[in-house]
Parts: sequence; structure tokens; C-alpha cells
Amino acid sequence: MQKIKNADLGRKSLEEFKQSEKLPIVLVLDNVRSLNNVGSAFRTADSFLLESLCLCGVTGSPPNAEIEKTALGATESVTWKYFKTTLDAIIDLKEKGYKVYAVEQVEKSIYLQNLEVKKGEKIALVFGNEVYGVEQEVINVCDGCIEIPQLGTKHSLNISVSIGVVVWEIAKRYLK
Repeated sequence: MQKIKNADLGRKSLEEFKQSEKLPIVLVLDNVRSLNNVGSAFRTADSFLLESLCLCGVTGSPPNAEIEKTALGATESVTWKYFKTTLDAIIDLKEKGYKVYAVEQVEKSIYLQNLEVKKGEKIALVFGNEVYGVEQEVINVCDGCIEIPQLGTKHSLNISVSIGVVVWEIAKRYLK
């Protein structure tokens, strides 16, 4: 096996990215404090050709050098919008026909591998604050909650890891 050079990967140009059909998935960041996590969300959204990001509450937004350290230019390719509150973002998304899921450990959560997604269904995924998770008032207005099964002694993942795990698992359903 030979490692492929970046120039040979056939990556989309910024213009090609903007014109490409996106997966109908929106990431919603609920008061995410770490700018590295915000940048990682942008980079993951670019990598999976997601529709957009909603940055809510205290979540940092571009332009910001700390976000760019992990976004690596994805703030230029990925569509994003700032909302004063996460509830405002959810209201907007539901009006546009999105099914909204918080990624959180709650009673009656849906394990990620059991989530049923219809091809073309529009989904918004809410990821919460690094310490407090998704706010309860936000969970109350979501259509459901997705939980990532965890088998070890720790009961949480870093938000950037959670985003990657959840987006890949859901993206597989759209790519079949």
C-alpha cells in the first residue's frame, strides 16, 4: 500500500463544494465553549458534506483564529448561522421540516445504531456544552434523543468525537 498524496485525493474546490448536493444534516451547537470543538464541527461538516451548522448561545463563531486552528478553512465552505438561543435555532429548523435530535443520555434515548432514518429525511443534531451537555429546555422540544453506547468506565466523549461518531453512523444511511 502506498500513501496517497493530498494533491491526488481529488478534493472538491470551494466552488464545487458550495454547488454540491449536501447531506440533509444540520449540526446545532448548544453553548459549546471550546473553540477547538467548534472548529472540529466545521471540519467534520465539510468532510461529510453536511448542509450547515447552527452556532447557539455562547458558542464562538467565525472569524476566529482559534476556530480556524481545527477548522482548517472549513469556515469558508460550510454554511453557518448564529442564533442567540438554541431554542431559536430549533424553532427555525422545525419550521423548515427538520426532525431534531439531541445527542444526550436521557431516559428513553435511542441508541445510535437503532436510529431509523429515511433516505432524504432532514435531520438536525444538537450537541451540548462540554460540562453540562444539552440543556433540558432544549431536550424538551426535540423530537428525540440519540445516545452513543459506551462500554468502558467513562460515560461521555469529547463533543468533537461525538460529532464524528454520530455523523458517520447517520451518513452511512444516506450513502446506501
